[in-house]
Amino acid sequence: MSRNPDRKDELIHIRASAATKEFLNRAATLRGQKLPEFILESARARADETILDQSLFLLPPGAYERFVAMLDAPDTPKKAVRARMRRKPVWQE
Repeated sequence: MSRNPDRKDELIHIRASAATKEFLNRAATLRGQKLPEFILESARARADETILDQSLFLLPPGAYERFVAMLDAPDTPKKAVRARMRRKPVWQE
């Protein structure tokens, strides 16, 4: 017997403050959705956005060649940038 890929077998547990739950519930109500449906749809949309942001970008004609040329010949970092990169990060001080 094959398994239906659209079947919702998995649970996702989330802990949130009462204020966050109320805020999300309000948004779900405004969209005419139940809270779990709203949270899952919102999370999937954000996941799609994140994955696409890391893997796909579109350039107008001619821009791709200029982009590749820039990647192949990066600028030498300026003195101020090199000095800043040598500094200890604020969170490590």
